[in-house]
Amino acid sequence: MKVTAFIGSGRKGHSYNACEKFLKNLHTLGNVEYELVRLSDYNLKTCKGCRICFDKGEEFCPFKDDRDTLMEKMRNSDGVIFASPNYSFQVSSLMKIFIDRLAFTFHRPSFFGKTFTSVVVQGIGKGEDIVKYLDFIGKGMGFNIVKGCCIKTLEPMTEKSQSDFDRIIEQQSKKYYAQLVKREYPSPSLWWLMVFRMGRTSMHKMLDENWRDYTYYRDKGWFESDYFYPVKLNPFKKLTGKIFGKHATQIIMN
Repeated sequence: MKVTAFIGSGRKGHSYNACEKFLKNLHTLGNVEYELVRLSDYNLKTCKGCRICFDKGEEFCPFKDDRDTLMEKMRNSDGVIFASPNYSFQVSSLMKIFIDRLAFTFHRPSFFGKTFTSVVVQGIGKGEDIVKYLDFIGKGMGFNIVKGCCIKTLEPMTEKSQSDFDRIIEQQSKKYYAQLVKREYPSPSLWWLMVFRMGRTSMHKMLDENWRDYTYYRDKGWFESDYFYPVKLNPFKKLTGKIFGKHATQIIMN
């Protein structure tokens, strides 16, 4: 198995150290290869919101930077970690630029069966909100989510702070490894079932062959499937899914 950590820090500090320790723990737990990717080492341009990746396809993006190189690393991984310091109570600018360059994956998710978690390091507080944000991003891309962790790294680090740092990383790596080896396709929550059914209905009713989202859903067979991936829905979810689809149709018709 291969796990790749994408680190949104401008320096080789606490975020890097947390991921390095995390990945070494995974390697100890099982046969896990790993790679640490510092976003600061790559050329990523700031998204201009032209929507070409949405409408025509990501390969038509006017920017020629390292986005595709980083995407390939994600595709070739069984698991992914997004790590960021808490900058002004949000992810770093490096991490946000990276996420924005991947915006089309929320329209056309593809990382099903792969495992995601997040690591946020901070001096004071509000990092849990960043964890929620990053985990939502991972879910939107299709990953199985292991709830991320937030670590205080207020400098200078005390002996207790370092002990807490090590303990949190050890616990998080064990939870992550347990999910990684499952490689499962879980039954969707009602929220994500709604996202799928209403989203695909909108695409089917409002778009056509000229739109990349439409051809992506068509080629995946998602206009006819119960969900993004093969899964057995119970009768309640099957009925609820149909209701979501009909509701989306009513919204469009009105």
